[in-house]
Amino acid sequence: MSDSSDDLGIPMKPARTPAQSGNVAPLPRTPAPVPPRVPDPPRPMPEAARVPDPTPRPAPPPPAMPAVSSAPRLSDSDVRKLIVGREISLSGEINSCDKLIVEGSVEANLQNCRDVDIAESGLFKGSATVEDIEVRGRFEGNLIARKRLLVRSTGHVAGSIRYGEIEVERGGQISGDIQAAQPNEQFDIHGSRAAY
Repeated sequence: MSDSSDDLGIPMKPARTPAQSGNVAPLPRTPAPVPPRVPDPPRPMPEAARVPDPTPRPAPPPPAMPAVSSAPRLSDSDVRKLIVGREISLSGEINSCDKLIVEGSVEANLQNCRDVDIAESGLFKGSATVEDIEVRGRFEGNLIARKRLLVRSTGHVAGSIRYGEIEVERGGQISGDIQAAQPNEQFDIHGSRAAY
């Protein structure tokens, strides 16, 4: 066969067919599957051949110890807090409560409580001997506030009331048998005077 040239004028030889070459092309074979190669496990390096790593590494954490809070320890007053939430009713006797928050309804005899906060939705019925009380809701019964009674503008206090100091905001209401305690005396829950 004659050589032909391409567009650039370069002579090219025509491709031979298997019949022209006299050779028979082998049949295509599918290659046998090759199993994946599993890498060899790493071999430990001899101690003498190891080069120290120049980057500093953080020290490992100390062994686990019992949980100790870094926050300041809660005082006993934070631990003995009672909250009566909205739409909850509680009745009975409450002793040694440092803080009572009334958002629901409480009918109780409350003794030795330091602070009471009656929310606008709160109602306290019964007797209470406290240090300080803030009333934004309603209090009905016998109340002894050794230090301070604060009646907010939405508050209403009714009954037998003894107090060290009193403050009533404009709009607040107070009614009943109301007496101020002298600095050197204290009242029992029924309003009787007793010396400190």
